[in-house]
Amino acid sequence: MPAEPARHHDQSIINHQSIINHQSIRQVRISEKTGPGLCLQSQSDTMINQGPKAKKGPGKKKLTKAERLKLQQEEEERRLREEEEARLRFEKEEQERLERMRIAEEKWHQLEEKDLERRNQELQELNLLEECFLEAEKLKQEIRSLSQWNHYIACDGRPDPSESQEMNTFISLWREEPDETFQAVIEKSKLVLYLIEKMKLILLETPPGDLDSKATAQYTGSVRQLQELLQLKLNRATELLLRQASNLADMDSGNMEKVIRDENINLYLWANLKKNPRNRSVRFSETQVGFEIPKILATSDIALRLLHTRYDHLTPAIPALAPKEEGPVEAEPSQGLLDTQDASPQDQEAENRESELTLTQEEEKEAEEQVKAKVQVISIAEDLEAMKNALKKKLLSDKILEAQKLLVMNDSEVPEMKDALEVNLCQFSPLGGVFYLDILQLPPLCRPAKGWMMVELLRGGLQNFPYPPESVEELDPENAFPPIEITLQLPENIIFFEEPMVVRWDAEGQCWKKNGISDVYYKEEDKLLSFSLEVPGPFTLVQDAHINMPYLSWEMEPLDLNRVLLTVTTAFTEFQIQIKENLCMLSSVKLKDQRPVSNLKGKWLALIPFITALKEVGLNIFPTRYSHLYVIINSKVALVEVKAYRQIALLSPAFAFGWSKWNAVCDSQKVVFKAQEQAPGQPRTADWALLLFSGQRAQRLTLTEDSDAFSEAVEDGTEFHSSLFHMVSDFASADALDRIRAGAGRHVDAVCQLLLATRLLSFS
Repeated sequence: MPAEPARHHDQSIINHQSIINHQSIRQVRISEKTGPGLCLQSQSDTMINQGPKAKKGPGKKKLTKAERLKLQQEEEERRLREEEEARLRFEKEEQERLERMRIAEEKWHQLEEKDLERRNQELQELNLLEECFLEAEKLKQEIRSLSQWNHYIACDGRPDPSESQEMNTFISLWREEPDETFQAVIEKSKLVLYLIEKMKLILLETPPGDLDSKATAQYTGSVRQLQELLQLKLNRATELLLRQASNLADMDSGNMEKVIRDENINLYLWANLKKNPRNRSVRFSETQVGFEIPKILATSDIALRLLHTRYDHLTPAIPALAPKEEGPVEAEPSQGLLDTQDASPQDQEAENRESELTLTQEEEKEAEEQVKAKVQVISIAEDLEAMKNALKKKLLSDKILEAQKLLVMNDSEVPEMKDALEVNLCQFSPLGGVFYLDILQLPPLCRPAKGWMMVELLRGGLQNFPYPPESVEELDPENAFPPIEITLQLPENIIFFEEPMVVRWDAEGQCWKKNGISDVYYKEEDKLLSFSLEVPGPFTLVQDAHINMPYLSWEMEPLDLNRVLLTVTTAFTEFQIQIKENLCMLSSVKLKDQRPVSNLKGKWLALIPFITALKEVGLNIFPTRYSHLYVIINSKVALVEVKAYRQIALLSPAFAFGWSKWNAVCDSQKVVFKAQEQAPGQPRTADWALLLFSGQRAQRLTLTEDSDAFSEAVEDGTEFHSSLFHMVSDFASADALDRIRAGAGRHVDAVCQLLLATRLLSFS
């Protein structure tokens, strides 16, 4: 029996030994994979697992109180030493910063003092350069004064728009003429539209002070009479067409369908001769224009006329800026002084003639003194004449500057509207002309009788068919008189950047309104528009006038002497406008679908007709005094903005300019833009200089477009100047300065006027 415990003890020893061997093998494998560190850790774990057989490591030695105090003292000394070093370093940096500020402030004061010393001289030189604006204004006045003579020698039979007598005679004679065919009225309308545009141009181009209220009323009245007479003639010509409806009837439908197209007027006329209730769909052949009419119209003696005029004689003009008070009356030299100057030499000559025979030596001396006095008086008279001319220049220069300031003025409130349905013409602009949809009562038709054409004439002329009628006896009038569905194709040369809004004319309120239009559908790729019109009458299409504002960026570069290229980039397109002499041309417009832009591209126009033409086709980059209420802008002080445009225009023959993002960061009394010298025909480089201008001072900044923060620090080696011309003179070549001085006055004025019209520094 005792052998069993012994065998059991031996077996335990064997098992214990195998466990140790297994752990040893595991330690070797782990050490091969993870390194000796983990192996040691495993050995330690093994020793711990083995229990009392594992050996304990030596304990940590405890520090004495003296050693702890010594360590604390060393730590405190180290902390104090670091604090002292940090304090000394901070004081040194602060001293260096203050020294830099002192040096910069001293340098700034030196630059200011130097700028003040030469300010008068620089301003005198700038005034000489800016005399180009006076020359341009005098040239405009001469052109206006010669317009009558040029019209006279043209001898083309057209009345002179500036002569009220000729215009009244023309209007009276045309009103008394017998009714004309539609083609004849269209031909006559070309002359009428020319006269209307000519008078509108006179009102726009002539400065407010040069046109009195009587002349303004004359032009405005003549324009209104011509517009009303033209519409009357179109109505009478339509009546003549409808009287011949039976002769012009279509063989298939039996109804009359007439389409007349012209560059200014399009006529779509349909006469309901058969009165078939199932024929409710009207489509004009070879066009996309059509109607869906209700049953009551399909069974009535009516005619449908859609008259599309590419001009707009309905939209009222936005109220003009109130004219400023006239400047001081031109000072005349004292008349008494001039009389004395004129009389004194004659009296002296008379006395000399009387004493000519008895001259003595003393009298000869007196005569010499009198001659000197005479020369002195003549010199004084010449000086007074020079002062008078200088005063005239100063008054004209101030007048031009005030007129330019008016172009960049902002109004705080828009004109009050009568109701909420009225279209705000300060925010929206009509495009594509006016469409007149009229439901007309079919007049008596012509009929042959024994070789004659008999027709019944009505005193009232062409009459409208009331739809819907004013008094309705139906139980459900809404279903009895549903709206008319219209489909039309928009003009190809009109650009809509978004779906156009259809508005109708309210004759009573004399305004465009949004109500009465429903079910509007616009197919952009085909430029097809369909909608329902509740009440017939004039309607038009409007678009947000500020859809291309604010601008994303802009650049202007010289192409040749007296020729520059202005590029304006917006959210939808990129405009490239060339200015040559005093003419403008749309060089290119980049649109996403490559739509045509009428015949504007490549056509040179004067500035105001050019701006008007761009607005009429939907390419509007010309803010009004109300635009800041609808666009987020970088509003600048009017005088600073005007002076910047004037001086940029002066430098345009030799320098390229561009948009800077820092212009939005600086305050409203300063503008920032890029500039670099560029010879005509040479490519631009990336080496732009950033210029800051406050109207009184120009400086070049160390700032770049890639800088992290805005700073007005001055570029090393540059100084303050009173004008941009003197600022760029510090780094411009002699050839560039010669090109600036050689720029034509009317070209510089045209560039300035275009900059004033686009207001790039505020609306980008």
